[in-house]
Amino acid sequence: MIFKQYDNGSCDIKFSWKERLMILKKGKIHLSDENLKHFGNNLVKVVMDWQLKFNEKTQNIKTYSNKIDSE
Repeated sequence: MIFKQYDNGSCDIKFSWKERLMILKKGKIHLSDENLKHFGNNLVKVVMDWQLKFNEKTQNIKTYSNKIDSE
């Protein structure tokens, strides 16, 4: 899985053919403790980069547990 981040802060998560087949066959993604650590580290980096690249309106969006509020 590869995170492809763009200058506007958006991101694509690209899966290899092997990963796609595994998801289709098993219906889930299982990460070992070590792989979950790597995934988490990459995700935190993407989130930090997002915050720097988002426009001001997007930076100020608040997310609640059951809805998204853009005010």
